[in-house]
Amino acid sequence: MIKIGTALFEACEELEREKGISKDVIIASLCDAMVTAYKKHIKQKEVPNVEAILDEQTGEIGVFRTKSVVKKVEDPDLEISLKDAKEIDEEVELEDEVKIEVTPENFGRIAAQSAKQVITQRIREAERKLVLDEFMEKKGTLTTGIIQRVENRNVIVNIGKTDAIMPQKEQIPGEYYKPGNRIRVFVLNVKETSRLPQVIVSHAHAEIVRELFELEVPEIEDGIVEIKSISREAGYRTKIAVTSNDPDVDSVGACIGPRGSRIQTIIGELKNEKIDIVRYSDNPVEYIVNALSPARIVSVDILADDEYSKEAFVIVPDDQLSLAIGRDGQNVRLAHKLTGWKIDIKSETQASKMEYPPQTQHSDDVEETSEDEVDEIAEEIREQEEYAVDEEDMANIEGDEISQEQESIEE
Repeated sequence: MIKIGTALFEACEELEREKGISKDVIIASLCDAMVTAYKKHIKQKEVPNVEAILDEQTGEIGVFRTKSVVKKVEDPDLEISLKDAKEIDEEVELEDEVKIEVTPENFGRIAAQSAKQVITQRIREAERKLVLDEFMEKKGTLTTGIIQRVENRNVIVNIGKTDAIMPQKEQIPGEYYKPGNRIRVFVLNVKETSRLPQVIVSHAHAEIVRELFELEVPEIEDGIVEIKSISREAGYRTKIAVTSNDPDVDSVGACIGPRGSRIQTIIGELKNEKIDIVRYSDNPVEYIVNALSPARIVSVDILADDEYSKEAFVIVPDDQLSLAIGRDGQNVRLAHKLTGWKIDIKSETQASKMEYPPQTQHSDDVEETSEDEVDEIAEEIREQEEYAVDEEDMANIEGDEISQEQESIEE
């Protein structure tokens, strides 16, 4: 037996406290290293019935070979006579098994070198597995990290036991990421590598908005208010469709909060990104009208609504066309992502000069909504929200101005 003392156990306990690696893993690694070193010492790759045993009470470790007790020994490597077995254990009987120590002399230095390599490798494997398991559970959730540095346009964020990578495409355009600052990121993916797992995080993902609303709006956490859809162009604007499962709870008002406190917190977290809270509806016409807010709609024609295509033709007043489309098409693009409908917007003048309604391969299923019906929908929306926002002003509202307008809901 080789005396190793109590230092090993103290080191195991420290590793368990600091990195969460179980002491049993370290001890098992040490025993495996002893067996490997023994096989190299006797120059045999395959040695059956050999194991290393560590006595935690005495702090000693040794290599043992298990042999069966027989009357006549035919294979000395696997069998031992009853007479010889009695010298080891007086109570042993035929067909029992005994463990015979085979630790070579002066084996300590050889075993120590082998043990160091094996234990180091096992610790890395155990640490990698712990990190992988931890962040696999965090995949698809929001977490807080500290910005470490910027490398090749990638932002390195420490999120606990490992550093995560935020690629350029997952960053908010124009955002300055200063080392040392805390940041909330979305765990996008976890890739297993030969070293520590590679964690990919995002600061631009739409699910960040969902997580923030779930944190700030108790009604969403309780399931009273439900987020139906989110479309986001990070750093610029987000549209979020919500609905209430309780007729006594207003979904939009719950998300805005008393005097806009909830939405203001979220806007601050997103660095004053514009947020449009849209009331969800099972009626596609009403949903499209809501999604194109703040533009005023004249009519909505459903051109196709099946498993292959969802298309709508929308007419707006001439002075509302730029507002409905948005800067660089942002408003209609976000409305399309939010609703899942392909939306073609024309002004009244443009519509009067073209075939109306437009003919498509699904024209037999065309559902037309008159101007009066759209006006009724818009009026219902205004009554439910109990406030109105001037369309021209809304086009240039920044994040803090949104809150100011939305505070008027409560008033």
